[in-house]
Amino acid sequence: MKKALFVGALCLALSAGFLLTGCGAGDEGQAQTTCPMMKGNPINKKVYTDHKGKRVYFCCSDCVKAFKVDPDKYMKEMADQGVILEDTPK
Repeated sequence: MKKALFVGALCLALSAGFLLTGCGAGDEGQAQTTCPMMKGNPINKKVYTDHKGKRVYFCCSDCVKAFKVDPDKYMKEMADQGVILEDTPK
């Protein structure tokens, strides 16, 4: 019985934490951490291109070249995944 109460209290606390931190259904997205071309590869902040006011990072320069063939396709994919890109510095 004590175990069931503990598990219930833990679930309630975790649920409250998600609501307070904005996680879950209302999540606004996350910063870019992986390459849009080589999915799963971490980005290298020294390798990037700017597109329509947003900075897009890549794992290598070959990915920049591939991105430039159809940038709007990859921008849409990242937006659909909830990736929030940095604004291009002014």
